[in-house]
Amino acid sequence: MSVIGTINGKAPQGIVLVVNTGSITTKFAVYRDGEPILDQKLEHSVEELSQFADVMDQDQMRTDKILGALREKGIRLEDIDIVMARGGLFTPCITGVYNVNADMREVLATSRDGNHACNLSALIGDNIAHEINELREKEGLTPRFGACVAYVADPPMADEMLPECHVGGIPEFPRKTLFHALNTRAIMRQFLRDSGRKAEDTTAVICHMGGGVTISLHRGGRVIDTSHGLGGDGPITPERAGCCPPYPLIDMCFSGKYTKEEIKKKLIGHGGAVAYFGTNDMRVVVQRAKEGIPEYVVFMKAFVLNIAKYIVAQAAVVDGKVDVIILTGGVAYSKDITDAITRKVEWVAPVKVYPGENELNSLAENGYIILAGATKIHTYDKNRIIED
Repeated sequence: MSVIGTINGKAPQGIVLVVNTGSITTKFAVYRDGEPILDQKLEHSVEELSQFADVMDQDQMRTDKILGALREKGIRLEDIDIVMARGGLFTPCITGVYNVNADMREVLATSRDGNHACNLSALIGDNIAHEINELREKEGLTPRFGACVAYVADPPMADEMLPECHVGGIPEFPRKTLFHALNTRAIMRQFLRDSGRKAEDTTAVICHMGGGVTISLHRGGRVIDTSHGLGGDGPITPERAGCCPPYPLIDMCFSGKYTKEEIKKKLIGHGGAVAYFGTNDMRVVVQRAKEGIPEYVVFMKAFVLNIAKYIVAQAAVVDGKVDVIILTGGVAYSKDITDAITRKVEWVAPVKVYPGENELNSLAENGYIILAGATKIHTYDKNRIIED
């Protein structure tokens, strides 16, 4: 049995290359018929990255690194059937899979909707897909799945929110989406397989807990509401402040003590457990709380309570008619945390725990779904949202 599992009752077929770029790493993997045959993480030094004025200038360097590693491992480029890339910061979009096209490349390359290393994934994937097709043409090969195409799956800014969920306190501050779409959608598919349920008949609140925490509401195969992983709309996390009271934040911004970037860093990266204890490792926080150290005990209770409040708030969107609450992400490995959250929310719906996340595996799964012809392919338009 492959790690991907069957698709429409059949074993996955084909070779999938997966690309996931982070700030200082490039992760990639190769799957053959659903099994990983290569899983590698390239570390990029400060010296290496300092040669580039902007992160988006790194695409060719990182592309070359991947191609070199594939050659070193003896993986023939022309054998790769499809390239799957982590979704970057682009709008407008909904959940699902998109082929990488000129519009997407433009929005990502110019950082129109946000500047982050994840934007590189699609550019690199597309670069490699073009190289594969050129090699095949030169060698006169006829691929079994047609031309190699690069795709992204479940981009983080996918927006399927109900109109009323977009409304903020003033028109200038509408609620927006930025959540762990890739992992939560993959976990939803796993739950549906395990339970024998169908997406169109299932409503789930899914809480992803990592360095950031997002809580999203999945109904009928769409994500109709979610907290925002970077925008201050969400719970306290291991390294993020979550929702902050506006007046003290305004006072901090105009105090003259901090630059704009320093305040952003206090909210994202230096917030949460980092601000209180200097660590984003919740295992340390849990252990200190179990030892009875008062400040850790209180923080643990606050961490759990914050998450529980957001879970229950999502249930209110659908009048409490929730079939399951799912806890996932790296922090979900802590039974102390998942048990504590469960006690606070299980009155809403049964709680299931799927600890960890595997973005590479989730991307590969989407690749095999595409190769099997089992999903709709969206074409990105930078000016217009795609209707499902």
